[in-house]
Amino acid sequence: MIYEEAKEKFINTWGSLGTLWGINKAMAQIQALLFISTNPLSMEDIMSELKISRGNTSMNLRQLMDWGIVTKVLKTGERKEFFTTEKDVQELARIIAKERSRREIRPVIKVLQEVSSIKNDGSEKTKELIKQTKALHDITEDLDHVMTKLVDQKQNWVTKTVLKLLK
Repeated sequence: MIYEEAKEKFINTWGSLGTLWGINKAMAQIQALLFISTNPLSMEDIMSELKISRGNTSMNLRQLMDWGIVTKVLKTGERKEFFTTEKDVQELARIIAKERSRREIRPVIKVLQEVSSIKNDGSEKTKELIKQTKALHDITEDLDHVMTKLVDQKQNWVTKTVLKLLK
């Protein structure tokens, strides 16, 4: 496999995996392209490389910047905006984990808290709803707390230790 084939395969695969970390295919492909690029890329570079529209590119770059994964880079003498992404894989995983917790897990914890705190009318169905949603709330909150503790640790040894334990 030559470079261009490998690059295309990586970008397409990363794009398909994007839904696993809560983003769309084009957004993941942009991040993948920036991830393997040796220099920051302009919007036009990204559009040309991925064959996507200006609107799609612009919208997804904004979302990637909102996630904290992509940043603008200023180049002296250039009027165009250039973009780059976090290159450290572990830092990238930390950013994604924190953002997913903020966007997805914490809202679920809030809903489970509300639902499990309803007034108990003494009926079996109400008791069961409270019991099960409280159990889900507690485990979800505990897992979010553990994940937050792990991602707040910047040292690579934490991640390596956890991964060793999981093997």
